[in-house]
Amino acid sequence: MSFSTPIRLCAALLLCALPLAPAGAAPATAGASFLTARATASAPRGFGPLCTTYSWLCATSSARDLPGGGALALARSVNRQVNATTPQISDLAQYGVPDHWALPTARGGDCEDIAMLKKERLVMAGYPAQDLLIATVLDRTGENHAVLVARTAMGDFVLDNLRDAVLPWQRTRYTFLTMQNPSRPSQWEAVLEGGMIPLRLASN
Repeated sequence: MSFSTPIRLCAALLLCALPLAPAGAAPATAGASFLTARATASAPRGFGPLCTTYSWLCATSSARDLPGGGALALARSVNRQVNATTPQISDLAQYGVPDHWALPTARGGDCEDIAMLKKERLVMAGYPAQDLLIATVLDRTGENHAVLVARTAMGDFVLDNLRDAVLPWQRTRYTFLTMQNPSRPSQWEAVLEGGMIPLRLASN
């Protein structure tokens, strides 16, 4: 995907503005099951109007009884089903612009479109909306990417259009940059966790 804002530069600037761990020290959330916000952040440019277009995208909802083994089982099922039935197509090929946030069309969608579709399917199945958070990341090659983070009693798990396995966030080897605020999903937070943000080096 291609974000309108240069994500790598934003990550570097945020790191400079945030309290950093001393050299050799592990981040405060190292090994944590849940991604933790470090600061407020701007929403991706294409995200803002969508809270009006798709009411479920920025909603909060009460927990309901989930079918078939609970939250994680439902997340795995939806991730596989959407990945299998939604073609991947870039915004440039589909809309003629590098970054456009929308649900997939009949032609398909890119990573953020597919993440939103998974959130919609899960919310409609009874998953609490505030526990389904769109996140921006750098993938294993350092490219911009978007995923859906599903909060469960066991921690944060990642639904990804690049794989059918639903993994704990630490096992993705992604760098998590920003994420919807679970209390106010119309707002975003800086996360800055993962393998490509060496906090201990940023203080040098």
